[in-house]
Amino acid sequence: MARSRSAELDRKKLFADPILIGTIVVLIAFLTLFILYPLAVLMVDSFITEEGPTLSIFQRVLAMPNFRTAIANTLKVGFLVGVLSTLVGLLFAYVEEYVQLKTKVMDGLFKVVSMLPVVSPPFVLSLSVIMLFGRAGIITRHLLGIPDNNVYGFWGITLVQTLTFFPVCYMMFKGLLKNIDPSLEEAARDMGASRWKVFTSVTFPLILPGLGNAFLVTFIESIADFANPMIIGGSYDTLATSIYLQITGAYDKDGAAAMAVVLLVITLIMFVVQKYVLEARSTATLTGKASRARMLITDNSVRIPLATICLLIAIFVVGMYICVPFGALFKTWGRDFTLTTKWFEQIFTRQQGFKAFQDSFILSLIASPITALLSMIISYLVVKRNFKSKGFIEAVSMLAMAVPGTVLGVGYIRGFSGGLFGSGILQGLYGTGIILVIVFIVRSLPTGTRSGISALRQIDKSIEESAYDMGANSFEVFMTVTLPLIKDSFLSGLVTAFVRSITAISAIILLVTPRYLLITVRINELAEKGAYGSACAFATILIIITYGAVLLMNFFIKRFGTSRAFVEEED
Repeated sequence: MARSRSAELDRKKLFADPILIGTIVVLIAFLTLFILYPLAVLMVDSFITEEGPTLSIFQRVLAMPNFRTAIANTLKVGFLVGVLSTLVGLLFAYVEEYVQLKTKVMDGLFKVVSMLPVVSPPFVLSLSVIMLFGRAGIITRHLLGIPDNNVYGFWGITLVQTLTFFPVCYMMFKGLLKNIDPSLEEAARDMGASRWKVFTSVTFPLILPGLGNAFLVTFIESIADFANPMIIGGSYDTLATSIYLQITGAYDKDGAAAMAVVLLVITLIMFVVQKYVLEARSTATLTGKASRARMLITDNSVRIPLATICLLIAIFVVGMYICVPFGALFKTWGRDFTLTTKWFEQIFTRQQGFKAFQDSFILSLIASPITALLSMIISYLVVKRNFKSKGFIEAVSMLAMAVPGTVLGVGYIRGFSGGLFGSGILQGLYGTGIILVIVFIVRSLPTGTRSGISALRQIDKSIEESAYDMGANSFEVFMTVTLPLIKDSFLSGLVTAFVRSITAISAIILLVTPRYLLITVRINELAEKGAYGSACAFATILIIITYGAVLLMNFFIKRFGTSRAFVEEED
């Protein structure tokens, strides 16, 4: 009874606030138009032709041997990458949370390894693997004397994607393991169980839902990945690259739409299982925080082997990232290792590098504050307000996380160069910078929204209610009370959106036109041509930009963040 009265009161407040209603209407329109509509057009294009409803497009696409091979290849790579990333991520998290590391170097390496894949372009490791293990690779050709090593294909994609995605699993397992109460494991130890027995009978069952969650997250990331298979895949087709080639090579938009629907269905099924089944079970299994500090493993027979394996993997990953700037400083990779700056000079003279950086920077700077603000508004509505369409806003804003970039790109092509708005006012969006900004926003929205929801759930509702009681409207409360309390999440969302936008490729490669030069597209083009010096020069500058943005964010959060303000106020 009390709950229904509270809901009715919230509803009355909602209808008495025109700003809030207007915000909700605009959000629903934006999410429907730029997320649901392109996906709906894909579905319609796949099933309906000028002759009417048909399955002929799917029949034609599924009859292609290359497409059936691409499906098998994608699932095979996704499964192996999911398993390997989960195991390596679990190893790193276990070593950090359970093993006594006597040196700060390991802690520093762990932090670097966890952050590098986030702030670097998605194809940097592909460039490094080619330069280290390819036909002119330093390791294969110059150290091992193998002149014709073929790094392209299944194993190349698997290696690169595993090294790219395992830090995601590492961060997930780190939180899970930290929340396990040490008394559960120590009780088993007191009863005479070995460390392996404790791990298999106590620790492992507690993190089992988390294992499935991590596997599905990396599986989805792997099958949706476009950049790495495009550069290091060679003739090994995957669904993401097949969709791209079907449009750019075969000029078959209907076929590409059908392929995109197949990939979308696979990722959506996995996303639903991961989000609403395994993630919920993982949260329910581990609740609260550990009751006391864990006694770390100091036994050298356990500590040294585990720490050594992690150290070697971490050094290998860092070494691969270091390889990229060296690739830009050598005259001819694999033949002439004379130091030179000609590749950096060329990208700003012959490669139109200044325009590429300018366009990417401006579009990303426009998209990032809009994304951060939208994320916080959606989070605020989801956590702090009760209205019927709240579930719709939350579900659709998170849906972009499950949609592969190439699928979204095809949807935008079909939706805004034809479709319902083919001859209408929104047709003018296609081929402009506006559509690129919108794609950046849509792709980064789920990350910022999740961060904002987590932050807002920690704020007592009474703080905002006090402002309402003093006569403030919803806009004033959000801007003067709520947003300052979650400014850490806002800053984090701002920088994350900027980094994701400036390093994006899978969605925008199908939408970019000659009017705009983007860094990631140029790197992809140069890598395909074998111009690794110029590609590395672009990638090096891009890494510096993104890493600098993250450092600036950390500085501002440390200097002006919510936690600091709270501490100063307490003092």
